[in-house]
Amino acid sequence: MRLRDSSGILCLALILLLVPAMPPFTQAQVIKSGPPSCPGVALTFDLCPVRKGAGYDQALIDYLIEQKIPATFFMSGNWMTRHDQQVRALLQVPFFEVGTHGEVHAHLPLHSADEQKQEILGPVRLLKAKYGHDATLFRPPYGEFNDDTVNVTRALGLQFILWNVESGDPDPTLTAIRIEDRLKQLVRKGSVIVMHANGKGRHTHEVVQDLHQHLLPERNLTPMTMSDLLICNQAAP
Repeated sequence: MRLRDSSGILCLALILLLVPAMPPFTQAQVIKSGPPSCPGVALTFDLCPVRKGAGYDQALIDYLIEQKIPATFFMSGNWMTRHDQQVRALLQVPFFEVGTHGEVHAHLPLHSADEQKQEILGPVRLLKAKYGHDATLFRPPYGEFNDDTVNVTRALGLQFILWNVESGDPDPTLTAIRIEDRLKQLVRKGSVIVMHANGKGRHTHEVVQDLHQHLLPERNLTPMTMSDLLICNQAAP
């Protein structure tokens, strides 16, 4: 009996030692990149409301379409209600992917789980009811979240998408060259780059051109949608 008790205590001690080393539940559910062996990069663009301006970078979108560059857009509910024509146009491009970005671009950790659920569900319901589109990807506004955010997202059947390369394109003090230099340092296989297509990025169009014409081909990297990046290499032997 004493031997069994000792064994049990030893097992319990080992478990307690191992638990702190295990990744937190929240982090295990948050996707920041694709497989590191995948020769692809996800160009992702947030579409959140703006107080001034058109709220849509038409030149950027035109370039992506002309060059047939796969891209993923995360739309907020408020942005969609003000840009019906643009939503419909983006959904019609076969190499574009559309996810959601919260209803009003709220700071989610400041809200209860129920409030977060409604904030996350708003644009999901709108895309389904008005456009017949089933959203599967969600990106939290500002990249902010807590355990409730992750749990709610998972319960709704959505994939929680962040990024591992921040372009910094909304920063008015950053030149195109500085953004490009930053991307040269950070972009690698499986990278997820966050940018903006709502006009907040003054140099986003120029930076995307540089990515497409120089940085990605020089590193043998291919633009992919977020979903394609996540399954990249799955069929490989």
